[in-house]
Amino acid sequence: MQRIILSLLFIGLSLSVIAQSETDAIVQSLKTADMETISRHFDDYVDVKLLEKDEVKNMSKNQAAIALKSFYGEYGVKGFDKVTDGGKGSLSYLIGKLTTGNKTYNITIQMKQKPAGLQIITIRIS
Repeated sequence: MQRIILSLLFIGLSLSVIAQSETDAIVQSLKTADMETISRHFDDYVDVKLLEKDEVKNMSKNQAAIALKSFYGEYGVKGFDKVTDGGKGSLSYLIGKLTTGNKTYNITIQMKQKPAGLQIITIRIS
């Protein structure tokens, strides 16, 4: 019985470490505006809300990458600072601040653990 409990604990900790390393990769991609790496973490369809624009539900991963890259270019995003992350079960989130020369924007990313890894399902910038 102890072996089963220890095995389950080890598996749970291993999944947590994998999810954390994927979150770290997303954070680094946001800091460097590496849209190719970020888009690898997009689910097939992503809900996207950018500032004053209407939310677009079920945007394809390619369209979402283009929209995020366009936002970075239009607003001159220079960096990203992670504020917090967390989650429960297969869902997790990442909250941070995108910085420009003179403004800061809040970004919230919701992710879901899938067989292919941690997949971004929602991006909101306000």
